[in-house]
Amino acid sequence: MKLIVISGRSGSGKSTALNALEDEGFSCIDNFPAGLLPQLIQSNLEAKIIQDLAVCIDARNLPKDLEQLPQRLKALDQIDLKIQVIFLDAFADTLIQRFSETRRRHPLTHLFHDLREAIDMEREVLAVVSELADLQIDTTTLTGADLVEMIKVRVINKSANSMSLLFRSFAFKNGVPTDSDFVFDVRCLPNPYWQKDLRSLTGADQAVRNFLDSQPVATLLANDICSFLETWLSEFEKTNRAYLTVAIGCTGGQHRSVYMVERLATHFSQKYPDVLVRHQETNIATNAMR
Repeated sequence: MKLIVISGRSGSGKSTALNALEDEGFSCIDNFPAGLLPQLIQSNLEAKIIQDLAVCIDARNLPKDLEQLPQRLKALDQIDLKIQVIFLDAFADTLIQRFSETRRRHPLTHLFHDLREAIDMEREVLAVVSELADLQIDTTTLTGADLVEMIKVRVINKSANSMSLLFRSFAFKNGVPTDSDFVFDVRCLPNPYWQKDLRSLTGADQAVRNFLDSQPVATLLANDICSFLETWLSEFEKTNRAYLTVAIGCTGGQHRSVYMVERLATHFSQKYPDVLVRHQETNIATNAMR
């Protein structure tokens, strides 16, 4: 039996993630009191209900229950139960925009706290859950459909006993993705943007790839990143790490970072069965398993 705990700040997509799991056969409960997790699991075991469970635990919980969540999950880990904690988040400005569009009330707003203060406070309230997360997902640039696909690919269809790797390109001008485990800066590479015939293309186009492949510094950097990751991914695997996100950034997120992500993903897909590519600033259709 599996137990997936969904958490994150309000507006980050928790309901969408929970619905995606429900569509895949999980028995899902929203706004679940963290203090009742042991009773929920025990009742299912006693009733011999072998059904995968997903619960959403958020800032509406009592502070005491959130503080005791690590101990409760550790106790549950002693039985035949596979537990994953997934934490969703987004940039504060994005969360504010989403609340403005839906006109929903944030659960932590009241007479003494406005929306931004409530969103910042929520990060502190959920810090203990965030630290437990096996997988963190930055939904700042994701649509609902993107998030559903991410849950299906990285959680539902993940190969057993294999680390899921996500290589993500991004633009430094728009901020570093909050779910990054490793961040590499490739702005030191020659920029194809300054080549008129390459400016409108992306790093996934052959002409841009040929240009950067011809630059010795690009191959040197790619080899150094590969060597670093090959060394340390194996160490993370020894700790049973299930998910890892590698973010590659350049100025605009169109040429150099896309090129490097594609190159790294091709290399690591030879060893890891679950390699996902996402290009945050472009519409390149490569957001699928390699």
